[in-house]
Amino acid sequence: MGSIGPATCHHLYPPFPSDIPTAPLVSISLAKLESGDEEESNAFFEACKNLGFFYMNTEGSELGDKLIFEAEQLHGVQQEFFKRPNEEKEEYAREKIDLFFGYRHVELNIKEQDGRPKRNETYNMRKDDIVGNCDPLPCHPLAKENQALLKNYVYHCRAAINLMVSHLESHLQLPSGALAKLHRIEERSGDHVRFQHAAIQPYNDEIAKQGEHTDFGTLTILFNWLGGLQVRLPGTEDWVYVKPIPGSAVVNLGDALVKFTAGILRSNIHRVVPPPPPQDGQQRNSLVYFSRPEDGVVLRRLEGGLIDRQTRTEKQELELTAQEWTLRRSVGDLKGVYTHKGGLELRHEQQPVETK
Repeated sequence: MGSIGPATCHHLYPPFPSDIPTAPLVSISLAKLESGDEEESNAFFEACKNLGFFYMNTEGSELGDKLIFEAEQLHGVQQEFFKRPNEEKEEYAREKIDLFFGYRHVELNIKEQDGRPKRNETYNMRKDDIVGNCDPLPCHPLAKENQALLKNYVYHCRAAINLMVSHLESHLQLPSGALAKLHRIEERSGDHVRFQHAAIQPYNDEIAKQGEHTDFGTLTILFNWLGGLQVRLPGTEDWVYVKPIPGSAVVNLGDALVKFTAGILRSNIHRVVPPPPPQDGQQRNSLVYFSRPEDGVVLRRLEGGLIDRQTRTEKQELELTAQEWTLRRSVGDLKGVYTHKGGLELRHEQQPVETK
């Protein structure tokens, strides 16, 4: 393992400002998790309980080097994708191909130089298409041309996620595989790679509030090159930016882990707003891998270990499969969860699709 990882393109963008408060994310070494370092594993578990967000530092990890290299390559692919004509991208709109996967856009009340409305855009590519678990949905030619790159990226994201899941099993005192067997890569799930594009736009408080959400699934791996992601600090109404760090991904927990662990772990509320100056004059792209439980897995508390010590409420919790949960959350039909230590804090009657 080398000590210097692959180059990133962060230096091509204006620097993130040094004079604004940022989220207190701890940095967790992927290499140390791979080696079974006890102190690092403990720090990882505390981050999962307390904020639900942390940096995954890839330095010194062969797997991490692959993730950085592939993320940079896919960053170039997504930039090319979002430059394509709108009519071309709309051929793969989710309204045409799937309830959740495909291209999606929101038109803004500000215009491009040619008079067309600016767009915030996403393109969701499901894991099952990429690894060959099913007949694939129609996909844009750029995705087809980069199938090998996408497949490698999916497998390497899942390797990092599987590693983190194994550490969670240990800390939760669950049998080995108790969580992993709910996330088998060869089984159908809502896992997907997302290209995301945010147009240059002014900050709008109402739009920012509408974008507050928790993630639907298990673990999310985010690579970004500009600021814009904000988290709300637990127990406060304070929103702070997450600073992009070259060589590190941002990882956060989703609702599924809150439900599986009866609230021990945290799915923290967050949102995406325009980058702070001097980055606010740049179009913002981010690359996201969302992991979900298998489609047929019911989202309810598991049995055993620390979970059995959590208070059981008399209230009957809604039990849905992971597939049902994702579809209902994606249309704003269900609330998110983002607490820990013995209960579910349910807010925001309608929440948007996850953004990063």
